[in-house]
Amino acid sequence: MSKRTGELIVLSGPSGVGKSTVIAELLGSRRDIHFSVSFTTRQPRTGEADGVNYNFVSREEFERMIAADELLEYAEYVGNYYGTSLKVIREQLEQGIDVLLDIEVQGAAKVKERCPEAVLIFLIPPSIEELSRRLHRRNTDAEEVIGRRLQKAREECRESVHYDYLVVNDTVVSAAGEILSILEAERCRTVKRLHLTQSIVGG
Repeated sequence: MSKRTGELIVLSGPSGVGKSTVIAELLGSRRDIHFSVSFTTRQPRTGEADGVNYNFVSREEFERMIAADELLEYAEYVGNYYGTSLKVIREQLEQGIDVLLDIEVQGAAKVKERCPEAVLIFLIPPSIEELSRRLHRRNTDAEEVIGRRLQKAREECRESVHYDYLVVNDTVVSAAGEILSILEAERCRTVKRLHLTQSIVGG
């Protein structure tokens, strides 16, 4: 009953929706999910570690990776590059390991274009008011920055129609539980299990 290849899962959502917390819950629940650490040219924030939160590289190195076609997708967001290593993902998927990507809507569209089988999940807050509260609780941005993030969130949520699934992050546990249910359902798709019927139907 083992899978031939792993699932490629893309998780997107506006800033402050709680993607990192939900991902941590997912990885704690299932040890066989590989979280793909993105490459970025932005500076590390307090408490972030290279190779854990992001792979932090120079702009020159990132542009070299673009030229060498080493990235599955990349995008420029608020003046910094973000991208995903194609090699790492292929290695994990070929071993039957599910790969989880945390990328914004621009990058998600590029992944779907190159990998139509990818499962796209959009994480939304219960309301724009709750998202505003979460951004304020961070206590890391000025009011003007929070305002821009909320406007960006509205724009990104309009793109959720292009995703396969929509998950509301009301509580971390329920959101992670829904994502795990999605992965289980995807694994049971007929097209992914036709090889199991060969011994029954013959040929």
